[in-house]
Amino acid sequence: MNIKSQKDFFSGLMFMGIGVAFSWGATTYNVGNGARMGPGYFPLYLGVLMTILGAIITFQSLVVETRGGDKIGKWAWKPLILIILSNLVFGVLLAGLPTLGIPAMGLIVAIYALVFIASVAEAGWKVKATFILATILAVGSYLAFVVALKLQFPVWPAFITG
Repeated sequence: MNIKSQKDFFSGLMFMGIGVAFSWGATTYNVGNGARMGPGYFPLYLGVLMTILGAIITFQSLVVETRGGDKIGKWAWKPLILIILSNLVFGVLLAGLPTLGIPAMGLIVAIYALVFIASVAEAGWKVKATFILATILAVGSYLAFVVALKLQFPVWPAFITG
């Protein structure tokens, strides 16, 4: 059988791989049933749905003809590295890293760092637009997690709050 869309074929394989991994990992928890769901119920069925979706996408990539074969292009290394780095920096700034002597800087600083590092990956990056986005996300996150859900974690760095 001939692959008619490389992008869909490999995307489908990725979905199936992640779906199988989620389903397999969920079996280590109590799954329960529809009336009394256990902690493994949602990940198990999410994994099954992802696997089915991946199989449909993979099958479709082998059957439906696409113009030019929908080839996979070059890897965008810069955005990939910056997005992963922004998430790592967010985690370190939010909770700190005591083994390296990095204190927790809080939610607001972590969100600004996350948004600014991730935004550099965009072609035509603009500082003003990034600052506005970071401010909206910081205020929204504060309202959702601290005010509405009453989660207990540092919002500001310790040297500001005391």
